[in-house]
Parts: sequence; C-alpha cells; structure tokens
Amino acid sequence: MSEPLWQPSQARVAAANLTAFIDHVNKSHGTALTGYDDLYAWSVSEIEDFWCAVWDFCGVVADDTRGPVLIDGDKMPGAAFFPKAKVNFAENLLRRRPGDPGDADDAMVFWGEDKVKRRLSHRDLYDQVSRVAQALAAEGVGAGDRVAGFLPNMPETVIAMLAATSLGAVWSSCSPDFGVQGVLDRFGQIEPKVLFCADGYYYNGKALDSRPRVAAFTAQMPSLQKVVVVPYLDAAPDVGVIEGAVGLADFVAPFEAGEIAFARQPFNAPLYIMFSSGTTGKPKCIVHGIGGTLLQHLKEHRLLCDVKADDRVFYFTTCGWMMWNWLVSALACEATLLLYDGSPFAPDGNILFDFAETEKATLFGTSAKYIDALGKAGLDPQSNHSFPALRLITSTGSPLVPEGFDYVYAHIKKDVCLSSIAGGTDIVSCFLGGNPIGPVWRGEIQRRCLGMAVEVFDDTGRPVRGEKGELVCVKPFPCMPIGFWDDPDGARYRAAYFETYPNIWHHGDFVELTEHDGIIVYGRSDATLNPGGVRIGTAEIYRQVEKLDAVEESIVIGQDWQGDVRVVLFVKLRPGHALDDDLTSRIKTQIRSGATPRHVPAKVIPVADIPRTKSGKIVELAVRDIVHDRKVKNQEALANPEALELYRGLAELRS
Repeated sequence: MSEPLWQPSQARVAAANLTAFIDHVNKSHGTALTGYDDLYAWSVSEIEDFWCAVWDFCGVVADDTRGPVLIDGDKMPGAAFFPKAKVNFAENLLRRRPGDPGDADDAMVFWGEDKVKRRLSHRDLYDQVSRVAQALAAEGVGAGDRVAGFLPNMPETVIAMLAATSLGAVWSSCSPDFGVQGVLDRFGQIEPKVLFCADGYYYNGKALDSRPRVAAFTAQMPSLQKVVVVPYLDAAPDVGVIEGAVGLADFVAPFEAGEIAFARQPFNAPLYIMFSSGTTGKPKCIVHGIGGTLLQHLKEHRLLCDVKADDRVFYFTTCGWMMWNWLVSALACEATLLLYDGSPFAPDGNILFDFAETEKATLFGTSAKYIDALGKAGLDPQSNHSFPALRLITSTGSPLVPEGFDYVYAHIKKDVCLSSIAGGTDIVSCFLGGNPIGPVWRGEIQRRCLGMAVEVFDDTGRPVRGEKGELVCVKPFPCMPIGFWDDPDGARYRAAYFETYPNIWHHGDFVELTEHDGIIVYGRSDATLNPGGVRIGTAEIYRQVEKLDAVEESIVIGQDWQGDVRVVLFVKLRPGHALDDDLTSRIKTQIRSGATPRHVPAKVIPVADIPRTKSGKIVELAVRDIVHDRKVKNQEALANPEALELYRGLAELRS
C-alpha cells in the first residue's frame, strides 16, 4: 500500500503521553529528539538514560536511593537493572488511597458474561486488598512465598494478587478450565502456601462447578496451608468438599481495612511465576522480577498505548494468559480495569462490544483469532455500537493478517490506532508494539518497542531488513526473566534463549523488518515449514486460506516425506461446506497466487476441530508430533486435547 490505513491527528499527537515523554527527555538530557524513530534510536543506544527517564516520567514509587541503573550490561543473561533499588509492585498499582481525589471512581468493572455485573471503586479496592493482605500475613505468608490463583478473570483475582505482592510474596495463576493434572504440572512445581479459587465460573451460558477439581488437585499439594474459596456462582458456596478450605468472607472476617504495610523488595526479587504452554513437556516455570515487570508495563501502557489516568482499559483474557498480568498493571496509570470472564460470543457475539460501549472503553484488547472469527461470522459491530471514547485497539496471540486490519477499520471503528503487538510469556510484555503518534500500515506491527534492541537475523546471524529471519534482542532489558524455577545453575534458562546466539536473546519468532520500520510476524520459528530447504512461515499460508468463506480455520504442518518435507494443510470448514475437488483446487490456487508455488500444500485434509492451548493458540507442533506418531507429552495444556486424535493415523498421509 502507498498510504497508511490510519494517521493520528495533530491534536492526538500533541496530547499523547509519548509526546510529553519526548519533551521530558529533551529537557533532561539536552537532546533534540523529534519523533518515535529518534526516540527509539536513543532508547537502545543510551539504555541507562532511557530507563531512568521512564522511571522518572512514570513516577515509580520506591525507596529514595535508586543506585546504579545497570551492572554487567554486557552479559545476557547476567545483566541486572537497578540492583540497589527497592520497590513494591502493589504499592505502585494502588496509587489512589482512601481519601485521595478520585478514590470513589471505578477501579474495576466486571462482567461475567450476562450473568454478573459488579464495580469496585479505588477506595473499595484498597480496603479489600488491605484485609486480604492481613489475612495472608496471619497465615505466615511473606517475601518469597508463593500464592496461587485458580480463578476466573474477576476482581477478587486482582485483589488476591495485590494482597500477596504487597507482602513481597510471589503470585502465580491459571484459568479454572485447567484439568487436575494441568494444575499439578504448574502449581505442583512451585509449592504455593495459599491457593485462591472460585466455586466455579460461567462459559457460554453454563455454570461450571470448579470445586471437585480443586478438591482433587489440592489433595496432592502438601505445601498448601489454606485454600480460600471466592463466591461466584453462589453467594455462599459450600466449601466443605475441599479439605482445609475457607470462604473468602470468613478468611478476612477478623481484619479491618487500614493502611497497607507495603514490603519493598529488591528490584530484581521475584514477582510472578508464569508457565510456558507445556505442549512439549512439563511447563517451564518462568520467574519474573518486580521492578522489571513494573517498569516495562509502565512504559508499554503510558508511552506505547497512551494510557492516561481515568482511561478505561479492556483486554479479553483469562488468568492463564500473560495478557492478564499485562492488563492489571494499568492500575499503575490510575486507569480503570474492565474485566470480562466467559465466552466472547455469549450469547449472540456482541457482548464484548456491548461491554466496551457501555463502559466507554478507551483501549480494547483482544486476540487476532477473535478478530478473524468476527470477520468469518459476518459481524459488523459499528452498525449497532458506538465507541466515541475508544482510541486504541490492540491485537496479539498470533499474527494479525492484513485482512484483519481491513476488518477493524471497516467494521469496528475508522478513527482508531490499531496496534498489533507481540512478545510473550517469556518477557511478560512485548518486543513489538504500538506507536500512538505514528501511522498504521496494513499488515504490519507499528514499531519495535522502546528500549528493546530488536534485530532480525538471517541464517548466518547477520542483521537484515526486508528479509525474513529470526527475532533477536541484542542488548539487555529490565523484564528479562530472573530465571526459571528449580534451575539453580541457570542451564535451562540459558538453553531457552541464549544458546542459538551467545549473549543475544533469541525469541523464536520468524519475522521481517519492513521499509516502514514496522514488523511482520510469520509465525513461530520452530513451526516454520522447510519444503526443499526454503523456510516458510505458517502465517503466510493461514492468511491465504482463511480468505475463503468456506474455511473457518486451518492448521498447517511440515510432514517428513521421502527425504524432504511436504506441506500438509488441515482445514476446518464452515457448516454447509465440504472439501470436494473444486474447493481443494480453489484453496491451492489462492495460496499459489497469494503467496508462492512453494507454499502450496501437497495435501489438503478436512478436520472437525483444531487443537489449541487454553489461551487459544493453535498447536502446530503437537499436530506435527501426532502425524509423525510421536507422543504429545502434556495434553493437559490443551483446551481440547481430544481434537488431537483427529490427526492420528490418517490414510491420506500414507501416500
């Protein structure tokens, strides 16, 4: 395209936090930066000055002595930011205290499908965190102890996390649709002292009781001293079926709300334990630090997403996806969290847009797959909704195809910044993201994120532009994990990110840096296809296939075949369609004309379902393993593990 899809107005640029930040940097450092590209170049060349500027501009609450910014900056891993600073995560998120201006304003608004609607003020939030923190302290919870949540995306989840982290404890969560073994594979490794769970949750209009599964997995977790049950389906649920359980009201009953004694911890002390998808074995337990997570999220919210005090921030996520951790940090901007739990299509496909309209969302975050599904369903939210407050739409989880960009501007809102973002659980944040003062180009992530020295390496380890290659980060950044759980010598941590290119972070995404200085993501490196030795990103094929109305979704793998690799495409068709010779031909023609002949699959096979993780990501590697008759080690990580059997022993793949 010769023109961008969207350009910010002069008024929007002038009012942006990023513009104010550039002015702050120029005044503080005697620079003459004039836009994002200038600022980005400065941020990755003057790393220490940049992160100090973020700290000051965003008003990080910490001990008076910040100390050195970076030690061992030439080591990855090994670099440490602000090693002398002490900070408390919850203290930075609970900036509005009872009695402060705006303390009666919404801190959180919650919809549980169309069943439950609640709101909490900043005063309510602070007071509830105070009581839960006191109750946890009475259980002996302190710095470094683990507190876990098996919870829906509801206010009590945020409250429990803030209470735990106010004490310096470490928080970890997963969504309540996990099975018993999936929970044990995660929480069983980290040995939490206290577990918060709900009595159940709603999905697609159905009430689902969590208590039997909680009883089953807590019986196998000897580290637990207490299980706290949050009422959701029932105002007073029976907790007796779970050994050692107590209702939330009884847990906090002895304690009155008061000032929270925030325990400030070293900048690089642990905050969160997050888990890899676990589809190739037991999930890795990734430990993230307090200060790095806070500073990175402040940067992304304030500067790259332009979140301001009293903005209303929505992200469709569960507590098993890193976007929940990202979302809740918007409290540090004094924004309102819009929390939704349940099916995004309950009951008629409009509920997320009903929520965004009713609650005047300023940021609407979702997954690329959701945007794809809206387009396939023919929904046109702008025809029956109005979003005058909405300034930013973000998309992540998988690459947003160019047609997804078209859909947003044609059917949701024309005057909006659409920021496709990419990063991951590994850094609990983004390498690639938005630029609220710059243009949006069709099919491209706007920019490399500030402070992240991202390059694209070819097969020889040479930086390239306009070519596909590996996403790497060549300089340290504060939100690198502080390590993996139970990895005392750091061997597994180094192997995960630093083995391919010594002293350089290798992220595992197959990407291209464009002429606009944007980024196109073609999929995961380990899922790329290699027919004839040529690397092909899976997203390149999905984009073409899913243009066809008959195809609801697809998944593509490389099958080892006669000493080479052949491309095999599985398609889930929309109701009323069948994979006959005509449709197969149209699929192949679309791929050939829209990509290259090398992208055309050798086989196109219909399937009834496509396996995916709990956070909605399709699992090419698991399907590839099934096709090659290899064991999928951890099917508990999947939302629909039964779908894998659809790919086993197919006659079509024997010829």
